Amino acid sequence: MGAENLAHAVWPGRSLAESVGHDRRLVTLRLLYLILRTVVGCVSLFVRSEASKDAEILILRHQLAVLRRQVARPRLSWADRALQAALSRLVPRGRWPRLFVSPETVLRWHRDLVRRRWTVPRRGGRPPARPSIRQVVLRLAAENPGWGYRRIHGELVGLGHRLAPSTVWLILRRAGVDPAPRRAGQSWRQFLAAQAEGILACDFAHVETVLLRRLCILFVIELATRRVWLLGVTAHPDGQWVAQCGRNLMMDLGDRATRFSYLIRDRDSKFTAAFDAVFTAEAIRIVRTPVRAPRANAVAERWIGSLRRELLDRTLIINRSHLERVLGVYLDHYNTHRPHRSLRQAPPVPRPTPTPADELIVRRGRLGGLLNEYTYAQVA
Repeated sequence: MGAENLAHAVWPGRSLAESVGHDRRLVTLRLLYLILRTVVGCVSLFVRSEASKDAEILILRHQLAVLRRQVARPRLSWADRALQAALSRLVPRGRWPRLFVSPETVLRWHRDLVRRRWTVPRRGGRPPARPSIRQVVLRLAAENPGWGYRRIHGELVGLGHRLAPSTVWLILRRAGVDPAPRRAGQSWRQFLAAQAEGILACDFAHVETVLLRRLCILFVIELATRRVWLLGVTAHPDGQWVAQCGRNLMMDLGDRATRFSYLIRDRDSKFTAAFDAVFTAEAIRIVRTPVRAPRANAVAERWIGSLRRELLDRTLIINRSHLERVLGVYLDHYNTHRPHRSLRQAPPVPRPTPTPADELIVRRGRLGGLLNEYTYAQVA
């Protein structure tokens, strides 16, 4: 909970500055109350007998000894410290060890009172950096782990911001950003993102039709863009059919096939040597996942989950042609419209971003409203 929220929770309707001022007034009133109570107590001592005073002193000393055995370190407010520091001057120094604080503590309290009395708030100096400058500095440091404060300062000068290098260093230090050598190491996310540019992953998904006939779906997904390629649908997958699907994929990719260096697949016997040869001919290395380790091909497995949740679990598949038709519509929706968190809410295939305007937003229902897409209405 922030300071403003805490102040609002304790004193509803008041800001943080008003709450701090209210605390100071309470402490001042408490100090005045303690002083008044002490003065009244001193006046009442003059009308009491010496025997009653001595008896009360003995009782209070005994109570203090009991409390010191139970409480290791009492908590005093500012008003309590001020009053005790002032009254301790009236007690002989030899009696100070009987107090529940040491003599050095009492002297320190008194020095604090004197210092606060004569301390003048420091004003002037260099004005702080603007919040916008601070955001730019932290952004450059986060996006470029190998940059030091001098490199960030040079980039800011190139952007037209005039500030001292020490200001950049101070902003990074107050934000808890380590120097460049300590944060220059590549994170797992950055490493995997860099490697994903040249990785393909393929896998099978199966569908049970209305007549309980199993159909197999072979697909390939690009790890960097999350674009999915449907290789084929069949009820009897074999090595020859899978190899032909691989050849068809290479023809569809064309010149883009040179961008990929690895293909991840499991150890299914349907992935024969002929299938691997299709990719190795294009200098794509085959990476086989461990036995019974679906997490080793997590991106492909996640797409199968999305396919089931968004399509297969919500419709009945009649036959192969029906499955191919609905898969074609779903893949078009998935590749060209569906947002992805790993792509900053963009689809795998880039599309022009419309400019928000005061126009009517229309819904485009696909597969009978099973999938919905929203866009601005076209103005005639």
